[in-house]
Amino acid sequence: MKKLLALLLVMQIGGVYGQNFKFAFVTDTHIGSPSGAAEEDLEKTITDINGQEGLDFVLLTGDITEMGTDEEIARAKEIIDKLKIPYYVIPGNHDTGWSESGGVSFIKAFGYDKFVFEHEGYKFIGTASGPYVRMSDGHIPRDAVVWMDSVLAATPKDQRIINVNHYPLDNSLDNWFELTERLKKYNTQFSICGHGHRNKPYDFEGIPGAMGRSNLRAKDAVGGYNIVTISPDTAYFAERTSGLKTDAPWRKIALGAKDYAAKENYERPDFSINEKYDQVSAKWSYHADANVISTPLVAKGKVIFGNSVGKVEALSIETGRLEWSYDTGAGIFSSPVRYHDLVIFGTGDGNIYALNLTDGELEWKTPASAAVLGSPIVEDGKVYIGASDGKFRALDAKDGKVLWVFGGLEGPVVSKPLIYQGKVIFGAWDRHLYAVDRASGKLAWKWDNGSANRMYSPAMCVPVAHEGVVYIVAPDRYITALDAASGEELWRSNEATVRESIGISSDGKWVYGKTMNDEVVAFETGRDAANLAWRMDCGFGYEHVPSMLIENGGAVYFGTKNSTVYSIDPQTRTIHWAHKIDNSMANTVNVIDEHSLVVATMDGKVELLEF
Repeated sequence: MKKLLALLLVMQIGGVYGQNFKFAFVTDTHIGSPSGAAEEDLEKTITDINGQEGLDFVLLTGDITEMGTDEEIARAKEIIDKLKIPYYVIPGNHDTGWSESGGVSFIKAFGYDKFVFEHEGYKFIGTASGPYVRMSDGHIPRDAVVWMDSVLAATPKDQRIINVNHYPLDNSLDNWFELTERLKKYNTQFSICGHGHRNKPYDFEGIPGAMGRSNLRAKDAVGGYNIVTISPDTAYFAERTSGLKTDAPWRKIALGAKDYAAKENYERPDFSINEKYDQVSAKWSYHADANVISTPLVAKGKVIFGNSVGKVEALSIETGRLEWSYDTGAGIFSSPVRYHDLVIFGTGDGNIYALNLTDGELEWKTPASAAVLGSPIVEDGKVYIGASDGKFRALDAKDGKVLWVFGGLEGPVVSKPLIYQGKVIFGAWDRHLYAVDRASGKLAWKWDNGSANRMYSPAMCVPVAHEGVVYIVAPDRYITALDAASGEELWRSNEATVRESIGISSDGKWVYGKTMNDEVVAFETGRDAANLAWRMDCGFGYEHVPSMLIENGGAVYFGTKNSTVYSIDPQTRTIHWAHKIDNSMANTVNVIDEHSLVVATMDGKVELLEF
């Protein structure tokens, strides 16, 4: 009798977890290679998977494309759709960081950017990874974290979970702890990831992990992937060379009941800097349900911003409470501007919007033929804004009527233009900085840094100018001075490793930049040579985010990749204060006056700081 009961128990358990199954684990395909090798490698992998027996499905864990262009996404989808078994896919940083649609095209093509499904009693949960449109650390989008809460709430505590992400669940992600702390409350078996282009075992605060090799061939003749075999008590990871062989397992993970009760203190973000500088505090803090990747507008007692799932929100500047919202349905990366009682911005749905500042009602909407990720600027009743359709437009601010269109761009515009000496000056992800006539939209000049690499484009920097000279910084780590009239290159310097962040002093004496490690620097303005005036060690560590430096009332304000906002004195080279908000990128701040500013972070925190 006891043997029969034991057998029934084993059969009951086996009905849920007792069956073996296998799936293919493919990652980092990077479709968009100039030689076509990435496409060929993926084609061979798809053919190889289709020719095998016993594979139940395929997981593709990000960096599906090289630059996230619509063309690359369409080509990747065309190849992946040749699979004869189900597949599940998530984007990685290459799919989102330079995306011309802000991730919208990926979702349109594949139908989602996160997934949950059950197979043989296991629950597979996959989330997208950023950064989105701006260079910063890896980031699980705020909307994905909110979504995961709802998924986990509907999951029995003892159900076996397999987590799927592009990044490893460590400090490669600025909010890794948001996932690990949630997953450790459940029966999470392991987490798989890509990003590192190699097979590597991991331990994520006790959660077993496995990074998979890239599908790219690298120095080999063909590419490859992993086959994961799930038995009742063990998961086996084996590398497969497409069309050739499957190696012995390189990773084995024990399966079963997991207990992640804290046995040691794990790394967490450090907020002690807020105690050091207690003269600054948040009057209020608002946490949106999605990423905020722009600078909020402050107007008529409201703080207004858009988020990465397409919602515009207006908060009371006094209380931080929501006063109105408007849903565009597609990601917003455009910093809104005010024209009288209008709030104007672009969206990932391919439109430029104007909402009523008082109640959020739509006043006008002007279509582009692709996403509008660029931020507008308004001057003399005209809106100037770039898009991802190869065009830069001037609109009538009153009604959105198109006044002129400059075409011929070969990459998206994602930043804010400069109006200077009758020209509109802006960069694009096509290697060029453009200057077009403000009245007619005709090209005055364009400049590039000589590199064929699009990733060095002067696309994120907001240009500054003084006495006939335009200054920019770009991912090539140079500061460049150009003649505003002709676009002639006057000088370039990489003496300080500035990258994409820039600012100018109120008197035009200095151009500011953040270096990639700890420092703020100032170059003297002028036509003749690059003169580094001073360097200041602020101690903010490694830094690479495109948050501009804003001078107001004798202080310079800027944000960093881990959301610490600084105020420094450029004359004495001392820190007034620093304040940490969360652990994601702080966008360019909006300084209200000498005692307050508004800042938004990539994780969707919006705060009014008083000092």
